[in-house]
Amino acid sequence: MVGDIDGRRSTSGMLVFLGAAPIAWQSLKQKIVALSTYEAEYVAAATAACWLRRLLAELIGEEAHPPALMVDNQPAISLAKNPILHNRSKHIDIKFHFLRVCVNGGQIVIEFIETGRQLTDILTKSLGRLPFMELRKMICMDEVIKDFASGEIKQASTLFDCDITLDDYLLKSYYKTASLIAASTRSAAIFSGVSTSICEQMYEYGRNLGLSFQVVDDILDFTQSAEQLGKPAGSDLAKGNLTAPVIFALQDEPELREIIDSEFSETDSLAAAIELVHRSGGIRRAHELAREKGDMAIQNLQCLPRSDFRSTLESMVKYNLERIE
Repeated sequence: MVGDIDGRRSTSGMLVFLGAAPIAWQSLKQKIVALSTYEAEYVAAATAACWLRRLLAELIGEEAHPPALMVDNQPAISLAKNPILHNRSKHIDIKFHFLRVCVNGGQIVIEFIETGRQLTDILTKSLGRLPFMELRKMICMDEVIKDFASGEIKQASTLFDCDITLDDYLLKSYYKTASLIAASTRSAAIFSGVSTSICEQMYEYGRNLGLSFQVVDDILDFTQSAEQLGKPAGSDLAKGNLTAPVIFALQDEPELREIIDSEFSETDSLAAAIELVHRSGGIRRAHELAREKGDMAIQNLQCLPRSDFRSTLESMVKYNLERIE
């Protein structure tokens, strides 16, 4: 839409879903002045297409299936599919016709979506209160924001608490990580028009994938170097955030409880605690938990017919677990 009254430049909105989870979004004023609505939509679509496929291939570790680009303007879609330059489109910079190359080469699938279901409107338009709230729900942000806040509060209230249970940890991990993925995978199922039972299975897939991802992330905090992590190893433990490897280790190492209760007041006590986590088998048991949740996620996908799309969802689970192999 034309949101710049002075410069008359339109705003491009982009919302990227991976496995139905929103992973990237952008609202950006276009660098050119579009002469029509369809031209503005075409420029926005071309901007997204330039890197969408490469991003997807990087994230799942292999060549990705063509992603779908949802556009709510039929003339823009026609321009993307038609190799003939019309008088009304000859002035458009050649770089934006990269979209047409991607579409004709099968690298991008461009599809029409009704304006009322175009989620990126929340990034580009001044919506009324009701449409804004509806779109926010469709993107799953209401529930997710509440859950994320609950996770932060729960984490802050259990710092250095050696009595935290595995169930407490999994609940916190659901709030902070898995809730977003679960809500997003269920939303995609709802948009696809499948049965309620499949929608719930897709919700469980997202939840189990998210939990597996969080456990893997917490394992890497003990097994990778500071250079690999981009932060000091054991940084969660140093802050008093007790994760799965620590919770398992506490069951077998009474000395670890004493060190954590002291909040690492003694010199080299953090290093000693990390060594106890390794020695106790806590990391091994966390491995088993991550694999258990990953297996449950793949089992949830049995509700879907065998297809390339299902295989891609399974690959996401396997790729996550490969990080700790």
